[in-house]
Amino acid sequence: MWAAAVLPIVLLLVLMVKLNWPAAKAAPVALAVAVIVSLTLYRTDIVTVGLESLKGVWSALVILIVVWPAIIIYEITNEAQAFDALKLGIRKMSPHELIQMMALGWIFPSFLQGITGFGVAVAVGAPLLCGIGVKPLYSVIIVLLGHSWGATFGTLALAWQALITQSGIGGGLVADTALWAGIFIWFYNFVGGFCLCWFYGRGKGLKEGLPAVLILSTIQGGGQLLLGQVNQTLACFLPTCVALVAVLLMGRTRRYGRAWQLAGSAIMDRSRTAQEESGETLGFNQAFLPYYVLTGVTLFCLLIGPVKAFLEQWQIGFAFPERVTGYGYVTPAVESYSPLAPLTYPGTFLIISCFVGYVYFKARGCIGPGGLGRILRRAVKKTVPSSVAVIGFIVTSKVMGCSGQVSVLAEGIVSVLGVGYAFFAPIVGLLGAFMTSSNMASNILFAEFQMTTAELLGLSVPGILGAQTAGGAIGSAICPGNIVLGTSTTGQTGEEGTVLGKVLPITVACAAICGVALFICAVLLHV
Repeated sequence: MWAAAVLPIVLLLVLMVKLNWPAAKAAPVALAVAVIVSLTLYRTDIVTVGLESLKGVWSALVILIVVWPAIIIYEITNEAQAFDALKLGIRKMSPHELIQMMALGWIFPSFLQGITGFGVAVAVGAPLLCGIGVKPLYSVIIVLLGHSWGATFGTLALAWQALITQSGIGGGLVADTALWAGIFIWFYNFVGGFCLCWFYGRGKGLKEGLPAVLILSTIQGGGQLLLGQVNQTLACFLPTCVALVAVLLMGRTRRYGRAWQLAGSAIMDRSRTAQEESGETLGFNQAFLPYYVLTGVTLFCLLIGPVKAFLEQWQIGFAFPERVTGYGYVTPAVESYSPLAPLTYPGTFLIISCFVGYVYFKARGCIGPGGLGRILRRAVKKTVPSSVAVIGFIVTSKVMGCSGQVSVLAEGIVSVLGVGYAFFAPIVGLLGAFMTSSNMASNILFAEFQMTTAELLGLSVPGILGAQTAGGAIGSAICPGNIVLGTSTTGQTGEEGTVLGKVLPITVACAAICGVALFICAVLLHV
């Protein structure tokens, strides 16, 4: 039964990583296997599978409402040739190529993750890296690793709140859990900057960029660790704001204010040249206007309490009945499943940014006759395969959840490992994020299980829960939905398996290191 439950996940990894199948082709196969296992071995009736599939489609739609406008805003910027202006503007702020990459591939995506989440950081950051000459494939990889550390306390701590709600902890345990999570995530934040330098130039890249990585990681990861003891809601957002200012100021220092680039960097394609300064039609701030609008609208709607409370009054959700499998596994009834507040949703903010950006670029003469048609045609071409992939992944996770396959997977691991489970706690979080394309969903899925397991085994509850959400943050880098977003917006549709193959070993290694640290502290040292 355990082998049957793990089969869809193994199959998905083999098809995408080993055989290099595109996500849109691999996802339906994994879904078909999950459905067959549910109907046969797990005694789940067709009605339950159908209802959970509807939940999956709704959850996927919630993600796609971000995917579609994110791709459109990229195509608008591309049609207006604004990426050339952005590239030139970044060079003016700092002629240092590695600092440019850090700003657009690590710091700015982390800032977006702090306020929006839902893949916006990937959809925006990857094309911006392409705009300064990074090869599309590595643009996706760098942003995936660079932004995902913010998946716990980012989006104004949605995933964190899910962890606390599902586990039911309170009082001092909350601060202790935030401490554990903050330590693990700080380590992973450093890895994101480290990998950026390593990809860029191996040892030479590290020698040049490591001082900047240490400073920026201390601001982001260290700042989140400290602020998490006071206010988890702003624990990611505020440090990323400081880091954004810091990286811009860094470009004015003696070390990073000079013109510098590494000849022969394997991840750079400098064949595309930006417009000459004398002939440019857009300045940096003008080219960046859609993203300024995105940031401004998001902050106004989410950080001003009365405005947010007013806009959140309108929500859309659907009721689902309780269902029970032949083995007695219960999926509880819900009055409003995954309610969507459209007026405070990142997709809405992206749509507003699309509209403002298009109108402005059109008025400036940057988008010629027939431009809207070209934008929409390219967007549709990119969104169809990505939509199929996202729907397939999410529905697969819902079918596996309602049939009890996810529960069997987790319980089987615990029964075999005993206290050694501490090592695997972050890996469970990573697995949940991979299966559901969301750290928040991973916390919802496994928080109660992780806490119960910790209590049964006599392990630190804050340590295990901190590892759960840190693992989910690490796993955000391999979320199929995020990968599809990146490949779609950079024109690399069909290369999802290649991206996953590059990122997967790094994320698994990071989760394993966190697991070793937790095992030493919680089992050997009894911290």
